[in-house]
Amino acid sequence: MTAAVLHVTPDSVPANERVFESECLVKSNMPVNNDYRLLILDAPAEILNCTPGQFFHIQCPVRGGHQPYLRRPMSIYGYFPEKGELQFLYKIAGEGTAALAELESGESLNVVGPLGQGFHIADDWQNLLLLARGVGLATLAPLALEAQRLGKKLTAICSARSPELLMSIDYFRDLGAEIITVTDREGTSDLAHLQGVIEGLIAGPGIDAFYTCGSNRLLKLLQELGAKHGIPGEIALEQQMACGLGMCQCCVRSFRAENGIVHKRVCKEGPVFDLQEAMGW
Repeated sequence: MTAAVLHVTPDSVPANERVFESECLVKSNMPVNNDYRLLILDAPAEILNCTPGQFFHIQCPVRGGHQPYLRRPMSIYGYFPEKGELQFLYKIAGEGTAALAELESGESLNVVGPLGQGFHIADDWQNLLLLARGVGLATLAPLALEAQRLGKKLTAICSARSPELLMSIDYFRDLGAEIITVTDREGTSDLAHLQGVIEGLIAGPGIDAFYTCGSNRLLKLLQELGAKHGIPGEIALEQQMACGLGMCQCCVRSFRAENGIVHKRVCKEGPVFDLQEAMGW
């Protein structure tokens, strides 16, 4: 199944305390719509002890005119120890992902992980709200699976430019989530409409925690609603990285703290952070 698994000891360890470098075999690498592709790897059990929100550092292949130098951090779309599968949902956005898209079944891909600190679901949080757009939904997909495992009620507000670009809808629905879709084309994805939808959920069944990923405007909206209604939350941040292990300081960002502004590494202290600590960009 895999060529080798090497235990890595970085500057820090993730929430589940074990990091590996592994050669995984590509099971499939197919488009899911005009923008995104789903990469499924045949992976050893050692690297599938993941937490929702963690990521892997992927060594993109050198192909033709594509010669990516650094690894690419990629959030986990799915991890299934019972099937020996590790999944990534990605968009071709540069040289690394363009090279990744050329991988075929049976080829090898080197990955390091799982890395970073993942999402947290408190025992007394029963009604969870997930709000994300585009590929941000990929990062939150494992959270939906964990919510089902814990018996939590999940509402997923899924946003996209158009209905055909909405992703993970069936996946979230199969996990028992209530689905609300909003799109630019239908004129339902603006902040005023989203605020009204979320305020309605708060007034109705109630919301115990917010979760989001990647979008500055969605972050600010949830921060305002969280502060107004006393609702906690978490955000998974995206950031360029070099080492992915906390050593190079490439991914440092500013965060709010009780005593002022502090600086944290997205790869080590994150990529998941307290919603109110995160600063817009």
